Amino acid sequence: SSRYEGLAVLPVCSCPPISVMDSGDSTQDVAYWKQIADDLARLIQKANAPIFGIDTEGNVSEWNDKTETITGYSKTEAVGKPLVQTYIQPENRRSVQEVLQKALRGIETANFELPLLSKSGKRYTVLLNATTRRNNSGTVTGVVGVGQDISELKEVVAESKRVAEDLVRLIETANAPIFGIDTKGKVTEWNATAARLLGFSKEQTIGKDLVKTFITEEFQQSVNEVFSSALMGKDTANFEIALFTKSGERKEVLINATTRRGPNSEITGVIGVGQDIT
Repeated sequence: SSRYEGLAVLPVCSCPPISVMDSGDSTQDVAYWKQIADDLARLIQKANAPIFGIDTEGNVSEWNDKTETITGYSKTEAVGKPLVQTYIQPENRRSVQEVLQKALRGIETANFELPLLSKSGKRYTVLLNATTRRNNSGTVTGVVGVGQDISELKEVVAESKRVAEDLVRLIETANAPIFGIDTKGKVTEWNATAARLLGFSKEQTIGKDLVKTFITEEFQQSVNEVFSSALMGKDTANFEIALFTKSGERKEVLINATTRRGPNSEITGVIGVGQDIT
């Protein structure tokens, strides 16, 4: 029956196209293929991933349990409704429509971020694979979307970005000289207080060798040792260094040298937070 058309091309099955209406099939063959179609239909409905489909007019034709859970709309409420106009925010409709239209032309899209609007008004983000749906004769009958709810991940990323931006502002505006170096000893951070204290702007320092350019010769070896230790994961507190200002004046600074790490805990450099004790 038309209920099962196109199910064979879903990525959850590598079966040959289902053709339950082939007059050459025996009753046993028809029952066998119908059983596979029934199994696939149940798998789609109960899958722990949002799966939905549209017909060639863009109206919802599939709407599984997980999609119900995410959106709050039952399958009965959803089927027959225009997907884009009903469940997608106005600002995202054009991009979603383009992806669905491409799939209806046989051009599939993987890992597309689909924004869904729930019944309660909450916005969800689903990472979607849009797959062309065909019947047993190869005619395009719609699109099936198999997704992954990444809403929480997006929230975590957004929160991490906010915290990172807050830390950048804190470093820049802190009432203490703060500077950073990469693993090669080149300046990567130089806050406003460091700029005022030494007379060198951030633009003048980034990429320069910190020790050779800004540390007095008598302290260069000991500072290199402290930075080398920090680059091996050993922090140093209350270490005294002498820095040159742009005018040639000497400034005594008490430094805490802290290892800086990347997202995978790899060491990426050193951050120094200081206090002018001149």
